[in-house]
Amino acid sequence: MHRWSTCAAIAEARCIAIVRAGSADEAISLGGALAEAGIAVVEVAYTTPNAAIAVASLCSAYPAVTVGAGTILDAAAAYTAVEAGARFLVSPVVAEEVLRAGHRYGAAVIPGACTPTEIQTAMELGADAVKLFPASAFGTGYLRAIATALPQVPFVPTGGVTVENARSWLDAGAVAVGIGGGLTAGTPAHIRDGAARLLAELAT
Repeated sequence: MHRWSTCAAIAEARCIAIVRAGSADEAISLGGALAEAGIAVVEVAYTTPNAAIAVASLCSAYPAVTVGAGTILDAAAAYTAVEAGARFLVSPVVAEEVLRAGHRYGAAVIPGACTPTEIQTAMELGADAVKLFPASAFGTGYLRAIATALPQVPFVPTGGVTVENARSWLDAGAVAVGIGGGLTAGTPAHIRDGAARLLAELAT
């Protein structure tokens, strides 16, 4: 497992599909529907009960998909996620212990930040990318301004990103976007349809 290859996979996919579910089984079902629809990068949120089980199952069933874990707040969660097979870790905050633990075991780490100071702190601690969060509270204009001042930062805006506006975030300077409920709500048929529309948007 190499951090650089994981980051390259995320940049190539341009999207991290975020799965938040009420159980591991539900997360596995949602993640599987996304993978089968062509989504290449899937994040299982650790707000999901027994999330590590879902991560391990998806890694085993879909080896071509880059599977990661989100809402990682401490080193203990980081370790269980990597042990389950997560290739990247996402956090809503800048937590040095998550960065250290993830990097120790070869996982890319994407902490959440919103102010220039938080973003710079994340980069100085070794962040592989920065999750601009909550993205919808700031808008694409904010990202464009921040990316102009900090062009070295790979941004992954998350929170309020939808299939319909994903492209605008990329145009504003993001390397990829994180999409949760806007992509995973509904039946497997709805998920497949949303994934197809998203992939079409990102390909333009």
